[in-house]
Amino acid sequence: MLDLKKLASELPNRYVTEARERGTKIIGYACLATPREVFDAGGFFPYRIRGMSVTRTELADAWLSRFNCGFCRSCLQLALEGAYDFFDGLVETNGCDHLRGMFENWQYAHPREFFHYIRVPHLTNRDSMDWFVEELELLKSALEEHFEVEISDAALLSAMEMQREIAGKLRRVYESRWGEEMRLSGGEILALMTLEGSVPAAEFSRLLDEVEAEYPSRPPLQYRARLLLGGSATDEIDLITELESVGGAVVADSFCFGGRIFREEEPPEGSPLEQLAHRYLYNLMCPRMFDDYARRKIFIDSLIERSRPDGVVLFHNKFCDLHGVENVKLRMDLEKQGIPVLTLEKEYGAAADVGRLKTRVQAFLERLGK
Repeated sequence: MLDLKKLASELPNRYVTEARERGTKIIGYACLATPREVFDAGGFFPYRIRGMSVTRTELADAWLSRFNCGFCRSCLQLALEGAYDFFDGLVETNGCDHLRGMFENWQYAHPREFFHYIRVPHLTNRDSMDWFVEELELLKSALEEHFEVEISDAALLSAMEMQREIAGKLRRVYESRWGEEMRLSGGEILALMTLEGSVPAAEFSRLLDEVEAEYPSRPPLQYRARLLLGGSATDEIDLITELESVGGAVVADSFCFGGRIFREEEPPEGSPLEQLAHRYLYNLMCPRMFDDYARRKIFIDSLIERSRPDGVVLFHNKFCDLHGVENVKLRMDLEKQGIPVLTLEKEYGAAADVGRLKTRVQAFLERLGK
């Protein structure tokens, strides 16, 4: 059987090695607001930066204080240690202030020859759309000029079609947990979601074919209750596995390394960059988007209706004010609907925190009568 967790635990994986041997340029990015199709269309290998649950952040703490998100400090620690030296460039976004701090300290301490900043709007309206289209045009031009490549409309449309195909396959695997029987755990699904950002598109499509072909032969999982998870950015596969070990099967999530990957709203007609700008901006289910809570709530309600969880667990990493504040409002609204909710603040990647979190989840399962 495919060991998805092992595959996801490799930072410079075999795909990175093969890309380097072919001379393919690898571009690092971190935020879900970054349209990877622009890189795919230019023949690059877009690689989404992860923290890998690193907790020893001595180097990062000298540049980005401990009063910042542990995920961002872990990403910076890996960069300062040289774990991401296989990148040929970096693309920054203003996902949040902590993420910007990670990028800017990384570039200052270990500069990359190619470094580009995409300014992602915080609003979804006509003006912000026009702004985001301009930002994507600047990204495209910067890549073309620096790496001496051409990113044509035809190549962009082809990359967009490939991502739609991948999304269809990934959605089928993701939603396979929504029936009575589950054959893939939440930890395995999170591993697959993190692989989506660290494997070239064509290779990831083939990997999804393997997962789908193998699925029927997997034994059904045993569990006490069905849970939906939400909150801060997390690639903590081991944490999800540990929480599931007490009987809470993760059937859905609203993580940006998870359910937010799917873009429900299709763009209107327009140029490829206009379609990409609309598709990414209008489907960005992140609390960094101002005045957009109602749409995020509809997204959560839709996940709950389709995945039928017994309860919801909302995490936020320590010092993540965006999700910490949002989770309070979300908890109150969900509880008004009669949905049991557990909110948890956690240290990113901290093994010492796992026991406390498992105890809280066990108590929550008992509260659910499971």
